[in-house]
Amino acid sequence: MSEHEARPAPEIHVTDIVLPNQTNNFNTMFGGEVMAMMDKAAAIAALRFCRQPLVTASSERIDFRTPIHAGEIIEAIARVIYVGRTSMIVRVHIYAEHPLQGDRRVCTTGYFSMVSIATQGQPLPVPRLALEDADAQAEWTIGEEIRQVINLRRQRDGSAR
Repeated sequence: MSEHEARPAPEIHVTDIVLPNQTNNFNTMFGGEVMAMMDKAAAIAALRFCRQPLVTASSERIDFRTPIHAGEIIEAIARVIYVGRTSMIVRVHIYAEHPLQGDRRVCTTGYFSMVSIATQGQPLPVPRLALEDADAQAEWTIGEEIRQVINLRRQRDGSAR
């Protein structure tokens, strides 16, 4: 596949189990632990999509819906949903599952902005994203909105590049 062809975004899955040292005094997983797992999953999804060095530029709109309890199986499912010239927006869902009963629920959803960079630190262009169905189109729209919020924040803060 040439670098100019649009690429599909692979969906990646990262699975773990919540151990007692990852929980707070309510016996639920620390938010920072959840965010670290999400950031790693976002990085893997972006790396598999662009196959270039990258960094996390920002975390956006992370919604903690339900607690995740010690002993539960957790799974991060991540996918690149939007691509700019050098950046990507990655959506990550965190699911929790009771290990014996198998009930599964979405606990957290978040979006991460990843930027491809050269070893000298300058941004690198990333491949175009193939939008394969209506769901991909809908997620592209969400990613585009998130990108606009990031741009507005940078302009407001004087950190636009």
